[in-house]
Order: sequence, then structure tokens, then C-alpha cells
Amino acid sequence: MTIAALAFPLPAALGIAPANTPDPLAPPVNLGPPSTPPVAIRDIAPPIDVFPYPLWMIIVAGCILAAVIGVAVWWFVRWLRKPPALPPPLPRDVALSALERLRSQLRVMEPHPFSVAVSDVLRTYVGAAYGLQASRQTSPEFLASISGHEKFSTADRTLLADFLERCDLIKFARVDADATDSERLLESAVAFVQGGLP
Repeated sequence: MTIAALAFPLPAALGIAPANTPDPLAPPVNLGPPSTPPVAIRDIAPPIDVFPYPLWMIIVAGCILAAVIGVAVWWFVRWLRKPPALPPPLPRDVALSALERLRSQLRVMEPHPFSVAVSDVLRTYVGAAYGLQASRQTSPEFLASISGHEKFSTADRTLLADFLERCDLIKFARVDADATDSERLLESAVAFVQGGLP
């Protein structure tokens, strides 16, 4: 036996094709229609949207959002309806109001405390209106501080000197005074605050 006979099977060595191998030269054999119809392949289904949050969480979030929007709208409407801030009252208006309140106490208060109250109102007014430390000065110091001040006219200085002299007589000298003296003191203070007008 040769090496070629060992390498190839016997039918192949003899040139004989195996029984189950189709002959490439033979015409194709039609076996007829298949016994079962072919299965149709379905198309891929579209993706399904699945919301990741449960219904109760959506309702709670909606309620919170509605509450926040409601508060914001309420605050904005309140801000729109808020009246503009009034400017602070002028020192003259504050002093005149305080003097008018003292006028109602003219017949009730004793002349000494009344003169102290009127003097405090006038000194506070001068300090606020002219930037002077009137409440911390004695009467002579106060008169000296306004002697060279350009905002005080001669009539203002005279009126103020008269007021301070009468006020000091009542406060410190304890002269006998009555309601008439208190009224004159009040009118002098009102006249000075009004700018020397009677």
C-alpha cells in the first residue's frame, strides 16, 4: 500500500463520489412548495415611555409649586400696592407740632417745667435745622455760637436772645411767673421757629 492510498479514503482514491454528496453537474431538483409557510418577522416595537416618578410624588410637587407661585404673586401684588414711603418731617414741622402740644398744657403745667419743655423744643429744633449743639450749650454759649452764623438774621438773634433771657429767669432765677409769662415764652418760641413771623 502506498502513502497516497493511506492519505485519501478509498472512494476518493478511486474517483468515486460518496453517495450523499450531490453531483455538481446534475440539474437542481425542485422539491415543491414547503409544507409550512415561512414565519413573518415582526418589526421592532417602538420604545415605551415609562415615567420614573409615582403619581403621589407628582401631586405633592405640583402642590408645592402652586404654593410657591401663589406666595410670589401675593408678595408682588402687595409690593405694587405699597404706598411710597413718606419723606421724614422737617425739623420746623416737628418743632411746631411739639409747641402746639405744649400749648394744651399751658394752663396745667407750672411755669418752671413749662419753660424747660419749651426751651428743649427750641434747642432741639436749632440743632436739627442748623446743625448746632444747642442742647449742650448754655444760653451765652449758644448766643455766641449763632452770632457769626449767616443763617441767622439780626431779628432771629434778637428774638432768640429775648427768649433765652426770659427762659433763664424762670428756670434758674426762679422769678415769679404765671400762665401769662408761659404764654409769652411759647409765642416767642413759635415765632422763632416760623422764621420771626408774628
